[in-house]
Amino acid sequence: MEGNPPLEDIITPVFSVLSENCRHIQSTSQHSPAVSVSVSTNMAPIGVALIGGGLFAKQAHMDAEAPQPAIMKADNLALKAIYSRSLKSAQETASLNTRSGQDPDLYSTDSGSGKSLDDLLAREDIEAVIIALPIPSQPEHIKAALAAGKHVIAEKPIAPTVADGKKLIEYYHGLGGKATFSVAENFRYKPSFDYAATEAAKLGKLQHFSVRVFYYISADSKWYGTAWRAKPEFQGGFLLDGGVHFSAAARQLLTEKPVDVAAFTTQTQPHLPPIDTVNAVIRLENGASGTYQQTCGSNMSTSVFQFGYEKGSVVVDGDKVTVTPWDGEPSVKEFERTSGVVEEIEAWAKALVEGTPDKRQSAEEALADLEFLELMFESGLNGGESKKYECQL
Repeated sequence: MEGNPPLEDIITPVFSVLSENCRHIQSTSQHSPAVSVSVSTNMAPIGVALIGGGLFAKQAHMDAEAPQPAIMKADNLALKAIYSRSLKSAQETASLNTRSGQDPDLYSTDSGSGKSLDDLLAREDIEAVIIALPIPSQPEHIKAALAAGKHVIAEKPIAPTVADGKKLIEYYHGLGGKATFSVAENFRYKPSFDYAATEAAKLGKLQHFSVRVFYYISADSKWYGTAWRAKPEFQGGFLLDGGVHFSAAARQLLTEKPVDVAAFTTQTQPHLPPIDTVNAVIRLENGASGTYQQTCGSNMSTSVFQFGYEKGSVVVDGDKVTVTPWDGEPSVKEFERTSGVVEEIEAWAKALVEGTPDKRQSAEEALADLEFLELMFESGLNGGESKKYECQL
């Protein structure tokens, strides 16, 4: 479809992962004292470690051949170490380092004595870590880093399930603010969605919305080549791994809180288990409703977010945003294509220096992103049964 981004540009930034309990988590976040960020206050860059040496970690943070290697572009971060499951992977990741005079030390499960993750986390010159690991293994590594007093930014989703995410947030708050926990959701830093959300806030009550994201993950895709994605041990498969981005983007434009959802899911492509397509109807707190459609198994290619408010509409079509007042002419704004990862890491580093966590990276926002999708999957498993949201902000 004309105006939509090429398929690779849709996929690449995507794959670059009890009601009272939920209310307790939200209440804790909203009423806890501000977290004190304890990085050094001098002008030296913040010492960080990259935990993970997979495809996304290399491409998004290190590779100079990629559009935006985030760590390499962050002048206020100093890469001190890299940890990966294997020394080979850590070496491959380190080989992409372009920082003169900054050769990161390497750690892995097979590097022998003194080179374990615990050894890395014990280093006083490493104040913060960036965690980019397979979805199932993220929580245990997040907990280990927080327990060691390191500030953490971890790739989305926050956890494989909402239940796991709740436990992780409760663990974090139980530490008493000794370190900060952020979740990396780069779509919140894409200029197109940031602008769209700003304009949407001016248009009053939301009345209708439609989200349509269609793309195809082929069996020879580089993302499919990672075993944990090809044979997922987590709900939704590629729909979760990539869809949590679209969940975050949609939630940016929702000026009303989602209340419940009914959905149908299916697996159209044999190589994309457990499901590759979801079609959902979501009802909002004000009674309005809208649709969310996502598939990673289609030969159709589109990425369109349409939101109608009482005073006008906002449409995000690829990198183009159209704002149309109810009785006015449309205003079209084109944005340079960016994954948002560089902006996300810059915002995180700035927050560490200034001592105020960025709300866009809060664990509670990430939990809401995950729940937005998880209940669609659960509804689909139960023949379209309505499910009530409890963790939306």
